[in-house]
Amino acid sequence: MKNPQQHYIERLSLFQKQLKAVQKTLATLSVFRLLVFLALVAIIYFFWGNTLVLLPSILIGIILFIALVSKHSDYKYEKNKLQVRIHTNETELKVLKKEFHFLEDGKQYSNYEHDFSHDIDLFGKGSFFQYSNRTATNAGQKFLVKIYTENNTEEIPKKQKAIEELAEMSNWRQDFSATAAQVKTEASAETIIQWLQNHTSIISKNWTWLPYVFSICSLVICTLAFLDVIPSSVVLYWFIFGIIVAGKKVKEVNKLSEYASKTQDTFQQYHQLISKIEEANFSSDLLKEKQQIVLRNNTSTSKTIKQFSKMLDALEQRANLLISVPGNAFFQMDRYNTNRIEKWIKTNKNEVGSWFEVIAFFDAYNSLGNFAFNHPNYTFPKINNNQTTVKANQLGHPLIAEDKLVYNDLRIDREHFFVITGANMAGKSTFLRTVSLHIVMANCGLPVCATTSEYSPIKLITSMRTADSLTDDASYFYAELKRLKLIVDKIKTDTYFVVLDEILKGTNSKDKAIGSRKFVEKLSASHSTGIIATHDLSLCEVAKENNKVENYFFEAFINGKELTFDYTFKKGVCENMNASFLLENMGIV
Repeated sequence: MKNPQQHYIERLSLFQKQLKAVQKTLATLSVFRLLVFLALVAIIYFFWGNTLVLLPSILIGIILFIALVSKHSDYKYEKNKLQVRIHTNETELKVLKKEFHFLEDGKQYSNYEHDFSHDIDLFGKGSFFQYSNRTATNAGQKFLVKIYTENNTEEIPKKQKAIEELAEMSNWRQDFSATAAQVKTEASAETIIQWLQNHTSIISKNWTWLPYVFSICSLVICTLAFLDVIPSSVVLYWFIFGIIVAGKKVKEVNKLSEYASKTQDTFQQYHQLISKIEEANFSSDLLKEKQQIVLRNNTSTSKTIKQFSKMLDALEQRANLLISVPGNAFFQMDRYNTNRIEKWIKTNKNEVGSWFEVIAFFDAYNSLGNFAFNHPNYTFPKINNNQTTVKANQLGHPLIAEDKLVYNDLRIDREHFFVITGANMAGKSTFLRTVSLHIVMANCGLPVCATTSEYSPIKLITSMRTADSLTDDASYFYAELKRLKLIVDKIKTDTYFVVLDEILKGTNSKDKAIGSRKFVEKLSASHSTGIIATHDLSLCEVAKENNKVENYFFEAFINGKELTFDYTFKKGVCENMNASFLLENMGIV
């Protein structure tokens, strides 16, 4: 796999050079466009009255001017795309140095009621989501959130292969994201799907012929009037009649036009993204399955969506009175465009949802592929189904900077529990989140921060950050009991890895010791596996009576007035606590 830093530096340099070339071309096109305009003005001024020179010159000049405008628009699009790709590579270079707090943090997705997301810093400032999210669409972002939170242990090797393949497709991923960033869509995918499903026909099937017949009649009447076969006033009467006929559906078409204006950008963006998916050469099963949804037996979905985008754009031309008034009067333009749109909706509305989901999938998986590419030293867990739930060597937390990261080995067997003791700030909570993230990342198919990892898939549930609720009139202790009750109910019906940080924090020491012991005994009697961090050394006594419970600790070293930690995970029970030392050392007592 390529060196990420070197790759981003090379791509950044390349795109900066390309941007300078495009900017130079844009400046040249602007000059030529101005010269063509001035030449047209000069020809009109000097050759006014000379039809043989004037008409061909004007025609050629207009064609040339339009061509230059179109070319300028193409290069402007390319310029914007290059600017996005430059920004992308600059961002990745910062993230490699763990500078990522300027990215979107996804705090709106944090949910205390969820099995684990609130406890393990999955969302919010400094979160795993903020570190890993590179989605370019709202739908893609929501899909990524779903991947992180769904607790899905199915088909992990299949997901790993897809992520591993996308990791190697850095250029494709960046091009996909840069294309998606070009258009800021007004309507969400969900809104568009709902509109298409609920749309009721404006043009009755019995009247779809009207625009065609009306157009023929208009051409005949205008031709006859031009030849003086009929009075020119007939054209005026026919014009008024056409306006009246068009006005019969004006309210319904206005409403359709509102939806068209909100969705046209989305379809314009999505046809380009689907085109990139169609053209890609994937080898992993999951990516090929998703690609096949839009290939539809070699029928181009991108072209189908592009056609619809053009239909919506054509309807939008009704806002131009110079086009819409004569267009509706003589050709029933609104009826014609509406009929085409409704025919498309009827044919494709049931497939649009799956097309949009494919785009969201690739947008989300781009983030996962990007994460894997950025961490070539991480390892994809070897998936097994034996007695060992997690066996990881040199396991670390992916959000901690390399120069501060302490690695630990972990092996925990199925239906076993570790009771972890240790002084304040010794590393217990960080270790709990490290193990939790390993499980979440492994379930998503991501590589984990370890040199080797063997993993028997299991769902995760945690209780680490209990919060009381004034609005629900719930005390801290009651809120914790509700959380523990949730865990007990969940492990009755499924197998979970349970992570707890200090059970029953909201009650007195005696109650806490008795209650905590009973709860650990209940957990160990279930089919669950897990880790429990505590300051209560009496809880370690359970290990003497239950061979499914083992004691581990994190050490604190007190040398005079100096307190140090090695953050190393060790077997046994902690001897040194530091609360009294800290109170005295800080002058509190």
